[in-house]
Amino acid sequence: MVMIFWQPAWERYEQSRVGTGLLVNSITEKEAMFMIRPWQKNPCYWEFKGQPTLLLGGSSEDNLFQYPDVDAELELLASVGGNYVRNTMSDRDAGNVYAYAEVSPGLYDLNRWNEEYWRRFEHFLQKTAQLNVIVQIEIWDRFDLTDAKGEPLWQRHPYNPANNVNYSYEETGFARAYPDHPGRDLHPFFHTLPGLPLYHAGLDRVRVWQERYVRKVLSYTLAYDHILYCMNNETSTPPRWGQYWIDFIRREAEAKGKTVFLTDMFDDFWKAEESEHLQLVMNDPVHYMFVDASQVNSRNFGRTHWEKICWIRSRIGDSRPVNHVKIYSAGETGWGSGTPLDGIERFWHNILSGCASCRFHRPGCGIGLNAIAQANIRSARLVEQEMSFFDLRPEAVRVLDDDDEHPSIFWQQPDTGKGLLFVPRGERRLEVPTTASCDYHARWLNLENATWGEGAKIPANVHGAKEIEVKGPGLIILSPC
Repeated sequence: MVMIFWQPAWERYEQSRVGTGLLVNSITEKEAMFMIRPWQKNPCYWEFKGQPTLLLGGSSEDNLFQYPDVDAELELLASVGGNYVRNTMSDRDAGNVYAYAEVSPGLYDLNRWNEEYWRRFEHFLQKTAQLNVIVQIEIWDRFDLTDAKGEPLWQRHPYNPANNVNYSYEETGFARAYPDHPGRDLHPFFHTLPGLPLYHAGLDRVRVWQERYVRKVLSYTLAYDHILYCMNNETSTPPRWGQYWIDFIRREAEAKGKTVFLTDMFDDFWKAEESEHLQLVMNDPVHYMFVDASQVNSRNFGRTHWEKICWIRSRIGDSRPVNHVKIYSAGETGWGSGTPLDGIERFWHNILSGCASCRFHRPGCGIGLNAIAQANIRSARLVEQEMSFFDLRPEAVRVLDDDDEHPSIFWQQPDTGKGLLFVPRGERRLEVPTTASCDYHARWLNLENATWGEGAKIPANVHGAKEIEVKGPGLIILSPC
């Protein structure tokens, strides 16, 4: 008999380093008691402080450490059951500060830090640790260094040679303007590694500053156990760029005796089975220790979104958590950010497909932490009091009303017989295929305000199924009488 055991990605990484089955730097019991890591019993979810946890969140900004009302925002999130935020190390919004010291108006020294930037960052880390809120950090954001759409972000950034005392246009080869959308990947700042398409030797000196900056970030984050690391915001740069920083951070962490979990976020994940980079991530659990599938939450709607996220989950299996640090949910942009109803649907699709984290994207293209976001986070925690999402298996989840572009989703726990029905929108009459032939008790949960409606007894028909008239968006919990 051949027995096959799942082995965590970090253990496979350690074995690849030493070439044997002996772990030389495995997670200690003491470390595991406190850190965020894949749950040992079911690695498609996270555990924190020794307990499995579904990561749920929403926030008013992506670079939350720069947000003026960060304490109130985090306290509000925690009060509704949220425990997950995104933090890009970004500096492009009004009121933001740069990481570097301004030595004269508009001129910076990359050898000197701006203490206010790092004070904000440290305070943010302290506050999230206090509230047990998991932080997913993104090191690089391509939108910080662009002049696209008439916003002169590169024009005023310290990395622009015109704005620092450390290097020149001639030395770096940087252009004076970058008017194209950063998705075209035309900025050499993200090509400072030999072998990348825009690389030249002059960029080596830029990489020195990049490495110094990342070390500074780590000098704060490695003191904490609630941090996940993502290299980029929806990158279209060749994967080697992100892999370099994954390896760099891992080495720095190991030197401090820390285990960290790392990944990258690719722009083309919305294509799912047609995504070149998703195939790469699936085949490389050493670099991509968890998956961030955020971009599937754009461009895809209703049934298409459900099918694509299920496809991703089926290919990743139980080997790693699948995170969604961005759920687009407002703006109705041309690239498919959608509406709040789309955001609610995507949120519950991700949960019911067995994903590990869900966070509503910031306002503009998302609902952030508005009343609807709060209600859905609260609703998920109310459901957890009745049913454990950690028991969810894909084969126990079914799509109802097959001819609808926004189908209802039904999940039944095999051991308790309890069922959860998600109705995304509209009025409909459904036949719910419960496994028990007895009558059921139904409780309606309104997803717009996280309140329970009156319960009702649902008699079984001759086939044991339950016929229900419903109106979405909402959830119904069905319990055997």
